[in-house]
Amino acid sequence: MYIRQLTISMLAISAIITPLQKLAAFDSVETLGQSLFFDTNLSKNRTQACASCHSPDAGFADGRDNGVGAAVSMGDDGKSLGELNAPTAAYASFSPRFHLNKEGQYVGGQFHDGRENDLAGQAGGPPTNPIEMGMPGIAAVVERLRENDGYVSAFKKFYGDDIFNVADKAYAAMAESIAAFEKTDFFAPFDSRYDRYLRGEYELTAQEDLGMTLFFSQQFTNCNLCHQLKPRPGMERETFSNYEYHNIGTPMNTAVHKVNGEAKDHVDRGLLDNPKVNDARQAGKFKVPTLRNVAVTGPYMHNGVFKDLRTVMLFYNKYNSISAKRQINPETGKEWAAPEVAENLSLKELETGPALDNQRIDALVAFMKTLTDQRYEPLANAGK
Repeated sequence: MYIRQLTISMLAISAIITPLQKLAAFDSVETLGQSLFFDTNLSKNRTQACASCHSPDAGFADGRDNGVGAAVSMGDDGKSLGELNAPTAAYASFSPRFHLNKEGQYVGGQFHDGRENDLAGQAGGPPTNPIEMGMPGIAAVVERLRENDGYVSAFKKFYGDDIFNVADKAYAAMAESIAAFEKTDFFAPFDSRYDRYLRGEYELTAQEDLGMTLFFSQQFTNCNLCHQLKPRPGMERETFSNYEYHNIGTPMNTAVHKVNGEAKDHVDRGLLDNPKVNDARQAGKFKVPTLRNVAVTGPYMHNGVFKDLRTVMLFYNKYNSISAKRQINPETGKEWAAPEVAENLSLKELETGPALDNQRIDALVAFMKTLTDQRYEPLANAGK
């Protein structure tokens, strides 16, 4: 079974994983990582896997309601809730390692605050996080791995006969295997309507074409200032993120705080909470997410505070509109709430031009729906 050709759902994959483990038929590090990614035995109560919060059926985000409208994820214990929206694992391999660029801006890394350099670092976090997979430590996870004869054989095959002599090394090998799986085309097929348009296989509708024009326009929106990686528009394998960090004034998700027990005055400082960062000017900044599959990975923002993609567009538009109507959040019927962190707003990027009317807002949403992988297009078309 070659990873690049996988197009089946999480449920179908789950049915395959168990016999695959028993047969110890791992023919590559990627197939080993695939099994680990779906293995609920690596959580304390054996109920949660990487795929629980990064489900292939939900654009590799967390599609479960969790009692909070899917804004944040629930842990293996069935009660613990996080405070951040699970970012999609799709196309995550394209984020560079966390670093300062030539302009002195932080770029890349994994998680919303870049606290892990790469996919292997990210994969190693959840198993021992007490409110995620809940394992008491690295040694306990390695013991779970050793319960499985298929894993033992595969780890020795790919990482050496002595791999289990040191728990830290075995744990690192587990994380590296998961990262190898996440680097396959299963996570990044580049087969959306937009990709097919670039290859001459799809013709954009008039609304989608207008949205694309607006998206890449430096006169009307400047969306691509942050959501473009390639040097110019229209290049293939665009991930729609420059992986920089910005504070766009996202409000606090008070509804989640009421449920997960966070103090009312708790503030998520974003990049400033990264242990590698001690510059107060980074407070409130979060990594620019990919827009790949954005139509099916809501709710939106780092804390899931907005339910609808159109609401996100209206939120951005408020910075360029003096209309009282455009200062109302359609999901609450009230004025947009204040930023969780009011300092360090990226106003240069946010104040981009004239306010957009409904036709142009809808066109932008239509264009972003074209960034949906082909297997998720029915979800995007259904407005989910």
